[in-house]
Amino acid sequence: MAQVKICGLRRPEHVEAAAAAGARYVGFVFFPKSPRAVSAEEAALLAPHVPVGVARVGLFVDPDDETLGSVLAQVPLDIIQLHGSETPDRVAAVKALTGLPVMKSVGLSGPADLPALTDYGLVADMLLVDTKPPKDSDLPGGNGLSFDWRLLVGRQWLRPWMLAGGLTAQNVAEAIRLTGAPAVDVSSGVEVEPGEKDEALIRAFVAAANQ
Repeated sequence: MAQVKICGLRRPEHVEAAAAAGARYVGFVFFPKSPRAVSAEEAALLAPHVPVGVARVGLFVDPDDETLGSVLAQVPLDIIQLHGSETPDRVAAVKALTGLPVMKSVGLSGPADLPALTDYGLVADMLLVDTKPPKDSDLPGGNGLSFDWRLLVGRQWLRPWMLAGGLTAQNVAEAIRLTGAPAVDVSSGVEVEPGEKDEALIRAFVAAANQ
C-alpha cells in the first residue's frame, strides 16, 4: 500500500477527513499565489487537528530565511517541502537552518529532467516527483497535470520519494502499478474547485491508493 499525502488543506474538517481516511501526510501551502494558500496564523489553527502519527508538511516556494522562521515560530511542522527553483545548496541550507527533514519537488516533462532527481537526492531527505508546470503557469504545482509515468519505470533514487501530478482516485492505482511509487501526493485531484477539498473525494483517493 502506498502512503498518501493530501496537500493544500485549509479547513479543519478536511484535515480530520484526510487523517481518518488513512493519509500519512497533510500539507499546508505557504505560497500566496496558490488558491490553496494559508497564512501562518491559519495553519497554526489547523495543526492541532492533525493526529499523532500524521506528518505536517509545509510547502514553500523559494522561501527566504525570514519566511521560514516566521512560519516555524507559529506552526509545528514536521517536514519542509521546497517546491520552487531552490538549488541543492539551498536545500542543504534550509535543512541546517530549520533542523527539519526537507522534501524537494522536481518537475518532469521528459528524460532530460531525470538527472535532477539524482542531484537533489544527495541533499534532500525525500523527493517529490511532480509534473513540470506549463510555461504560462505561475504555479509550480497543483496544476492537475500528469507526466509520462513510464519515465520512472525501473528507476531508483537515494531517497524515499512520492509521485505527484494529476493524480485522482481514478488513476492513482495505475500510477502506482506503473511506477512502483511508495507514496503519492494529491491536491487538485480531491477538489471540487481550486482550493476547495471534498471529504468524499479524499476518502476515495486514499482507498484507491491502498488497493
